[in-house]
Amino acid sequence: FPMAATDPQVLALAAQITESREQDVPLLLLKLKGILSSPSLGCEESNKIKQDIYDYGLTQYCLLVLKRDHSQLRGAWATAAQLAEILSHCCVGLEVKEDPEEFYKKFLPSAVDSLLVLGKRLQARFIRAIKDKEKQDFLHWFQIVTDAICWLFGGHIQLAACVLQNDRFLQLLITDDVETAIIMMSVLHNILRINSSVLLQVEEETLHSVLDELVYKLSSTTNPAVGSAATKLLLFVAKFCKQLVHLLTARYKGLKGLLCKQWTGKGFDRELHQLLDLLCLEQSNGKGEMQKQHQAACIIQAAWRGFQTRKRLKKLPQAVITLQRSFRAKREQELQHLTKQKEDEALKLQMQLQRQRAMRLFHERQLALLEVVHASQVNKYMEEMEEKSALTIQRFWRGYRARRIFHQQKQSLKEYKAAIIIQRAARKFLEKRRRRRPLSPWKEPRGLTDEQRLALQQKVDDYIKLHPASQMSEETSKELHMQAQAKLAQFLLRSRLDQRAAQRREALLAQVNTDVELLMNAPGLAETTEKDLGAFMSRSIPVATKARQTHNTMLQHTRWPWWKKLGDEFMEDDVIPDDAINTELETLFIGGRK
Repeated sequence: FPMAATDPQVLALAAQITESREQDVPLLLLKLKGILSSPSLGCEESNKIKQDIYDYGLTQYCLLVLKRDHSQLRGAWATAAQLAEILSHCCVGLEVKEDPEEFYKKFLPSAVDSLLVLGKRLQARFIRAIKDKEKQDFLHWFQIVTDAICWLFGGHIQLAACVLQNDRFLQLLITDDVETAIIMMSVLHNILRINSSVLLQVEEETLHSVLDELVYKLSSTTNPAVGSAATKLLLFVAKFCKQLVHLLTARYKGLKGLLCKQWTGKGFDRELHQLLDLLCLEQSNGKGEMQKQHQAACIIQAAWRGFQTRKRLKKLPQAVITLQRSFRAKREQELQHLTKQKEDEALKLQMQLQRQRAMRLFHERQLALLEVVHASQVNKYMEEMEEKSALTIQRFWRGYRARRIFHQQKQSLKEYKAAIIIQRAARKFLEKRRRRRPLSPWKEPRGLTDEQRLALQQKVDDYIKLHPASQMSEETSKELHMQAQAKLAQFLLRSRLDQRAAQRREALLAQVNTDVELLMNAPGLAETTEKDLGAFMSRSIPVATKARQTHNTMLQHTRWPWWKKLGDEFMEDDVIPDDAINTELETLFIGGRK
């Protein structure tokens, strides 16, 4: 330590702190306040004492004590507040010549951060305090700490930006408490008064956060003190930072209306009108540029809309056609749906009426039979009816189950039949290709030797001896031939007659079926017309019906799927499978006329 021209009080205090216990150091450091506030000291002597205090490490001791838990100090928060004041007074006016970078870039920012931390804790204690005495004490200590911060950055102007960019300063400013909010806005006012361009030096996010909080306080509270402090701050910002006036008008478009409606006549109208005048002036200055931009935007939009309109007009006919087509398709679909729905409802109603009619007829028939049947035979009759009913129900149930199983197996059966047809066509194709193969050239058989020829001749002679041929005369052979020819002619004649009889029988059967169908569908005698009589008297209706059914069968054959026609390439063009025609002709005349 430098020993020449050292203040004896500082030297004695440093020795006493070195020899004392750790918990006594905060109270000993409070003696620095008396040393610094001695009335006999001039400016040079005061700066010399501050230099001695820094050289002996007493200023660093104050900073270390402030970083500790303040509730465990003797005197607690009051001691911490006084140490904060002492620290700020020791740093202001101090010019460090040895290692100044350590002092200005590390020690002073650390001191600012420690003071802000202490202020944040005092603010939280003040908000949580319940008793008035405690609230007054915490508010007083908070005021001491904020004054120490202002005194510190007032002596070192470069600390203004450091304080403003500190997150804890924003936390202190963002509060709903009126007293602490007013104190923090006064701190912000001192920062701007000392360095009016500090808002332009900080980051954009910090600037926006500070301005957002000031505008929020104007919009969320009705306290005149808070409103006056926030208005004065915004006025100060608008006066000394012309670049921020545009930011205020652009970022907070409703600020002018808010100031006029909510804060007029609250006791600070002069500052309020000055702020409004600045905002209006900036808005009028920016109006000309905005009008030019607006006109340019309108021209661009008009050109773009014209281009888009011409493009749409070119595509309009095709779009109209597509729209009409989709509309007609949708309308047709809706009409089909409505028609199907009406048909289903009509069918359901018809089935219900038929069911009711059948039930009524059944009950009437039962009542009539009960009147006819003797009393002793009623039980037997009822048992027979129950048995018949059970058989009918079972028959319908088996039919329904068989149809359901058939529908489930229909696809598999279809695939099985298709596979059979494909296999049959493949076999026919392979057989046809085998038949078309060229015959191998004729190879003359090898000749027999003399011994083989003699052996074979001997075998023939032996067979003839064992099986002598019967002798028949020429007359007998001719007579046998004539008998065979007569029997063959008789067989052919009889088969032709049988075929004609079968055709006549089939025609008569078809005519009978048609007549039966006509009779079943015939109207009553009172409703009969000449057209109905002509249908019964004409004999050409069965023939026409058969011809029409045959024609329909041939048309249906031409519409078969590809896998059913695989075998057609091996048939003649005018040949139709007999099973297909027979399947259709078996029921030609069952339905009668169409």
